[in-house]
Amino acid sequence: MSNGIGLLFTLTSGLTVALLLGYIAHKIKLSPLVGYLIAGIMVSPYSPGIVADMSIAQQCAEIGIVLLMFGVGMHFKLEDFISVKNIAVGALIQIANCTIISAILIKLLGWSWTSGIILGMSISVASTVVLTRVFSDNKLLHTPTGHAAIGWLILEDLFTILVLVLLPAFLGKTASNHNLFLTFVITVLKLSVLVVFALIVGKKVIPFLLEHISKTGNRELFILAVLVIALGISVCAAEFFGASMALGAFLAGMVVGQSDFSSRATSEALPISDVFSVLFFVSVGMLFDISSLKSSWILTLILLIIVLLVKPICAILVVKILKQPIKKAIYIGVALGQIGEFSFILASLAVSYGIMSKDAYNAIIFVSIVTITFNTTIYRWIPSIIKFLQNKGYFKTYYTITDEIENETKDLRHVIVIGYGPVGKTISKILLQKQINVTVIEMNIDTVKKIKLQNIKELRAIYGDASQREILIMSAIQTAEAIIISTPFAPAQEITEIAKSLNSRIKILVHTTYSENAKDLRKKNSDLIVRSGEGSVALALSKEVFTIYGTTNFEEEIDKIYKELL
Repeated sequence: MSNGIGLLFTLTSGLTVALLLGYIAHKIKLSPLVGYLIAGIMVSPYSPGIVADMSIAQQCAEIGIVLLMFGVGMHFKLEDFISVKNIAVGALIQIANCTIISAILIKLLGWSWTSGIILGMSISVASTVVLTRVFSDNKLLHTPTGHAAIGWLILEDLFTILVLVLLPAFLGKTASNHNLFLTFVITVLKLSVLVVFALIVGKKVIPFLLEHISKTGNRELFILAVLVIALGISVCAAEFFGASMALGAFLAGMVVGQSDFSSRATSEALPISDVFSVLFFVSVGMLFDISSLKSSWILTLILLIIVLLVKPICAILVVKILKQPIKKAIYIGVALGQIGEFSFILASLAVSYGIMSKDAYNAIIFVSIVTITFNTTIYRWIPSIIKFLQNKGYFKTYYTITDEIENETKDLRHVIVIGYGPVGKTISKILLQKQINVTVIEMNIDTVKKIKLQNIKELRAIYGDASQREILIMSAIQTAEAIIISTPFAPAQEITEIAKSLNSRIKILVHTTYSENAKDLRKKNSDLIVRSGEGSVALALSKEVFTIYGTTNFEEEIDKIYKELL
């Protein structure tokens, strides 16, 4: 395969096989992630048949990780991290426990303490991509439990960065306590500068840039701007601050998430991250050499036991010791029962220094594939596990995965108003006077800012295109009583179809300019309530004419004619 189409061939072959196997996995009630991993094995250099370019796949996977963490950052506020700081600190305790237990077990196989400790560190950190996908698929990512898990991951990320920086200094021939201390101080300073730069300087520069781009009205420019910010800050974090690209992307996402552009950025610029995150799992499968298991099956078995059993149990105990509910402890602990990208990086560094064999590295790859597969499946068993524990008397209240989601949205019963022109503004005021909560979706950023400046608790404003599924989800359409398309320029048909797919019971009211458009909408959606500009004007003028002639009780007749026109 020539270099000219290497990228195209890798994307085509990897995504095609991933699509096929992901679909099969879904049909047999497994997570599609299992199919993606097997797809990677099938297109790897260690399997016959199609061979994709591993380096290209890994670079594409890195893009997926960056965009994924950027999206997570947009929904994660600094106060969220502060609120879960106690649980997040538990990550360091769990890493220490897992590392010590691993080192002891590995020592029994004849390894050195140094090798055992580094191997223990490698498997003590969870995969950001897997945990985020698991929580997202189970609709738990943007809940208190999800925030706690993300805070846990952030500290794991910071820990890994420090290890990656200090490890060469520690293993180098010229290593000394002075060198280690100096390296540690410099690394902490760099990370501190990165955080300050992203959260303080970026908070002023990034929204300023996005505001000017959004005012051009060009959708492609806005998408491009978001991608440049996500990838640019990630690269700068890695090149100039010695941090991971994932951490840089997360910080950039936090900045965008605190601006008025978060909803539009999520709906328009980030869907592409799903494609690249698939390539992450494909690239993991491509790393696996099955022939290496013959000589390392004992080590592989030990690592599996540690990751699938010891690691989750340690995490559950740590969260419980920190006086958190057992339900939250189980959700977090089980989600951490897998390993991923940082495990590979640490292991490959250890191999390069000769303190870990290539077979051990392949064992970690195999353990990653197995634990990712089991993790996505076991997570579905959690409600049953909790019910079993409840029956045993460990806690009284039954807890399901939707409890926190319901608590987050139980007070969000409201009406969605699309467009805040004269009609939308008037409707919103009337609804608010009747003590009905209103969520406005508007494409004019200045209008969104003005709404937010009113500081009315019952009035929310979201900047974005209402025909985007993600925007309607952000407006909490699942709990909305009705959606009013107040502007005739909105794509009513698209909005209606998406809205009905998300909430089948929602009432939809549409303002359209022409009666013919109203007829088309009614044919396709019989339960719509449509008002056209032509019909409304005719209705108002007819009433005035009847008044002139002194006619009374004409409303019923006019309404009948009006409905016939529609």
